[in-house]
Amino acid sequence: MSDISNTQSITSPSGEAGRGSILGIIPARYASSRFPGKPLVDIAGKSMIQRVYEQASKCPDLAAVVVATDDERIFEHVTAFGGHVVMTDGNHQSGTDRCAEVALQHPEHEVVINIQGDEPYIDPEQITKLAHCFSNPQTQIATLVKQIKTVQELLNANSPKVVINKLSEAIYFSRSPLPHLRGEEPENWLGFHTYFKHIGIYGYRADVLQQITKLPVSSLETAEKLEQLRWIENGYRIQVAETELETHAIDTPEDLKLLNLS
Repeated sequence: MSDISNTQSITSPSGEAGRGSILGIIPARYASSRFPGKPLVDIAGKSMIQRVYEQASKCPDLAAVVVATDDERIFEHVTAFGGHVVMTDGNHQSGTDRCAEVALQHPEHEVVINIQGDEPYIDPEQITKLAHCFSNPQTQIATLVKQIKTVQELLNANSPKVVINKLSEAIYFSRSPLPHLRGEEPENWLGFHTYFKHIGIYGYRADVLQQITKLPVSSLETAEKLEQLRWIENGYRIQVAETELETHAIDTPEDLKLLNLS
């Protein structure tokens, strides 16, 4: 576990604590098999992590924003540009686990939003839409979905799909297009059913976040390599909100080259 001396006091983006009860956390690892050092890569004069931090800080629904990292280089960089940052355990298996460690240190926040650290131009409206899911006191976990409009996107195994019930809750996530439309060719499926893809930003009640990080890896999670299936398999409910906004994650150096900086 990290030394408490590496934990900064977290206040709101405006410098005033107590503006709300939602904490935005941006997990950031230096080690990445596909793109080592990704949080510190330069994008038009600013690092990726700085751009994510600044975009998240524009969201009025967040009481505070903090970067959670296990790397001194990222810690020092965020400190240098004036951001709030916390050193976390280097053995975490996921961003969710990293968020849980930080949230445990700040029990004053009732809700935690896990903001992807590789989306430098995330729209603050997406964070707001997710935050509003927690106006319902029954919401345990929340995430975003976007309607799939092309066959290419529907059949892309790197873009998880979401099956939603009548209560706007996710009942399954899959890398395969679900439901399977029997008797129809896949290229025609969008004409018969509305499909949604998952937008990978999560919100959690603080107590629920601590609970789900203690769950063992589940069989569905192992099959699909999708962490959120562990939560569903254990009976947790995931509220979804629909967005029309697209996200542009940077997973590889090639993604960075394709990024539209205009």
